[in-house]
Formats: sequence, C-alpha cells, structure tokens
Amino acid sequence: MERLIGGYRRFRAETWPREKARFEELAAQGQRPQTMVIACSDSRVDPQMIFSAGPGELFVVRNVANLVPPYMPDAAFHGTSAAVEFAVRVLGVRALVVMGHALCGGVKALIEGVPPAAGDFVAGWISIAEGARRVALACDDPEARQEVGEQEAVRISLANLMTFPWVAEAVAAGRLTLHGAHFGVATGRLVLLQPDGRFAPPER
Repeated sequence: MERLIGGYRRFRAETWPREKARFEELAAQGQRPQTMVIACSDSRVDPQMIFSAGPGELFVVRNVANLVPPYMPDAAFHGTSAAVEFAVRVLGVRALVVMGHALCGGVKALIEGVPPAAGDFVAGWISIAEGARRVALACDDPEARQEVGEQEAVRISLANLMTFPWVAEAVAAGRLTLHGAHFGVATGRLVLLQPDGRFAPPER
C-alpha cells in the first residue's frame, strides 16, 4: 500500500497539475469516450498505456482472458455484459476493441488446466472460450498453441458480442464497429484482426 500512496503523491505533484483542466471538464460534462476496450486483467497489459490514451478517452473493462460471454439476460451477475450494455446503449461508443495478449494466464489455464487454487470461479469463466482450447490443441506446433488460443479467444468474444441484440443492431446500422487485437508483452507490438481472419500489424 505504501507504494500506491507514493504513486498517488507523484500523481498529485506531477500529473494532476497538467491534467487538472481535463478532469474538471470531465467532472462537469461527464464522460464521452468514443471507444470501449475489453482487455485482460493481467497487470502487464494496460490499454491506456498501449493506446497512449488520456483520461476520458477509453471506456475499459478488464477480466480474466478478456472474454465476453454470450448474451444471457438472467438473474445472475454479469459484470462484463453490464459494461458492454452501458458503453453501447448509454455512452454510445463508436468502436469496441477486444484485446488479447501474449502469455495470458487465463488462456494457459484453458489449454493446460486450471490451477487447483482457482477452481471456484476461473474454471467456469474461461469455459466461455472452450472453442479456443480445441483450436489450440489441434495446432501441430506445441510452441504456437498459446498464441493460437489467445487469438481464437478474441474471435470467440467478438462472435459473442454479436449475440447481444443491441450490439448487432448498432453494427448493422453503422453506429458501432467491432475490432480484435493482440498485444505482445515482450515485444510491445500490436496486431489487429483482419477481415480475412488473420492477425496483422496495423497499416501505417
């Protein structure tokens, strides 16, 4: 906690004076982000840093393995689905990015098995991407399985987003675009899902 307090003090001394006007505007006018990012909770993958975004620019939800469940409006608790609903239906974001990443522990657990200490919730959650496990295990190159699984999990989440009727409606009307991405922790490189299904670097 001492490290966090030290960071807060640096924020107040260095960052706050530079960003004070922006925060005051956000407080007075509310947030109007144009983009939602669904990313992993992994501490090495910070969407705001990766996209060089400032306060108010991104609406971010992070969870294990950056997964989106299918549309399922029941009495259970749906944190990610609630965030998607708020972003699309209330904030009216124009773009929604699902960003996977290298060395994802959630995808590793999906492929190799969930650690015994994470059996209460993680196992059920990552089962959303069971199809990614099958695709990864069918890969002939064992060293490539992890990345194959990570990228397939992004595709599954994008497909699940289209089961939300108001997401599909917004996409069909041209009010919303969906994007897939994958970030290399060791390389700092981002690749984007292309229309042909491949992941490739963004065009210059």
